[in-house]
Parts: sequence; structure tokens; C-alpha cells
Amino acid sequence: MNVGVIGAGTVGMAIAVLLQRAGHRIVGISGRAKTRGRASSYLPGVSFLEPAEAASPAELVVIGTPDDVIERTAEALTAAGTLGPGTSVTHLSGSLGLEVLRAPSEAGARILAVHPLQTFPDVDSAMEGLPGCAIAVTAEDDDGYLLGERLAGDVHGVPFRLANDLRPLYHVAAVFASNYLVTASAIAESLFAAAGVPDPAQAMAPLQRASLEHVERLGSAQALTGPTVRGDAGTIRRNLEALERHEPGLVPPYVAMARATLDLAERSGRLPPGSRVAVEDVLDAWS
Repeated sequence: MNVGVIGAGTVGMAIAVLLQRAGHRIVGISGRAKTRGRASSYLPGVSFLEPAEAASPAELVVIGTPDDVIERTAEALTAAGTLGPGTSVTHLSGSLGLEVLRAPSEAGARILAVHPLQTFPDVDSAMEGLPGCAIAVTAEDDDGYLLGERLAGDVHGVPFRLANDLRPLYHVAAVFASNYLVTASAIAESLFAAAGVPDPAQAMAPLQRASLEHVERLGSAQALTGPTVRGDAGTIRRNLEALERHEPGLVPPYVAMARATLDLAERSGRLPPGSRVAVEDVLDAWS
């Protein structure tokens, strides 16, 4: 299949390389100056073109631009006559659905959205991480889903079908699973450092790895440990007192996470009888 990539960032470039390795022909790359540098490094010999030129000979157009310009890019390519019957177009956003591809759809193109459920800081890590990665596929019809599943398979990912109206919720889940996990790690690292723990990132790494391994092996509910699941209101109060002395700005996020953890502990049936009220009394006092 002839593939044109518009806005080949980290994920777009990695997908282009893996599609080429799978036998597809990358007929053009388009993007900003950084994209040109990536293209010369990872896809030497592939032409770096204006968007419409990169899309014109393509049977599949992959839009890998930032989310806020996907719709505008799709509209411009459609207006240029490069997207229509006989062509397919996909974007790589996790939070956006098919609505941003309305213009090419109305022009007769097949539209879909493909998103790898993984975090990629650079192209090399993306090429390593895509194989075996879950990949969300959203399409208008079965033919579109089959195309998305084929593309996911060509990059050695594991496709699953995701309803269009649930893509925003799916992306929220990804933010909690990845972005907020990193933020929580940064908070923990700073608190360990303030407590005098040497090399806190290294010190906490085994704890974090074990926690994630337990989640994978046992499920979130059974992997949960700590004062909240034990109903240990006294320890939670001391945690909050320590934060008030040293990092008062972290009291609200601690309380919010403790409430969510309390709900998880109760749903799992692991919260000791009668202990929820004591924990809530402490949290209420700090809200």
C-alpha cells in the first residue's frame, strides 16, 4: 500500500518505519523542520514534500500532527483534492474521534482513527514499544475496522475496537495510567529527597516496579496496600500533618487520592468493617 505521512512526529515516524518494514511504500513525508531531520535519519530516500504532494499518490494518508491541527489538516488535504474515493485517512490521536475527519469522509474517503496505548519519548523507543502494544481502532464500518486492524498487525501491535463516542473516556484512562503516574512519581521523589533519602529515584524504583507487577498479576484491587486499605486513620492523619509542615500544597491531592483509594478498598471488600467512617473523618478535617 502507498502511504503518505503528514506530520511525522515521534509516533508517526515510528509507524512509518514499521509499515515500510512490513512491505508498504512510504511515498512522502510532510511536516516541520524537525520532521525533515527525523525523515532523513529514519527514512532515507523518502521524499520530504508539501502536505498535498505527500498525500496525492497515497492510498493511505496518516495524519500525525498535534491534535489541535488534525481537523484543519484534513480539511486542507480534502480541499486540495488529495482525499476522496479510493483513499483512506487515519489520525493517531487518542482523545479525538472520527469527527475531525468529517471533510474527507464527505468527499468519499474511508476514515479511521488508530492510537497505540503506550508512551513514547522518542522514535527509537516507539519502534521498540509498538510491537506487542495494544492499539485502539475506531472506524465507520467493518471495512475501516479491518484496515485499522491490518495496520496494527503490520506494526506488530495488538488491535482492539473502540467506539467513537468512548475515545475521550479511553484517553482519560490513559492519562491516569501514564501521565499522572509520572507526576505522582515526581511528587514522591521530591518528598523522599526532603526526607533525606539518598538517590530517591533509585530508592523508590523497586517499590514502583513491584506495585505495577502486582497490578498486572493480581489486579488493582488485590494489589492495593497501605494505610487506606487497612483503614488506618491514624497513619493517614500523620501523613497529612507531615505534608502540612513540609509541602502544604500537596494536602489537597493527597486527600483526593485517599478518597479514591478508599472507594477502591471498599469495592474490593478489603476495607475493615467500620473503618471507612474513621478515615473519612480525618479526610474531612483536611478538606
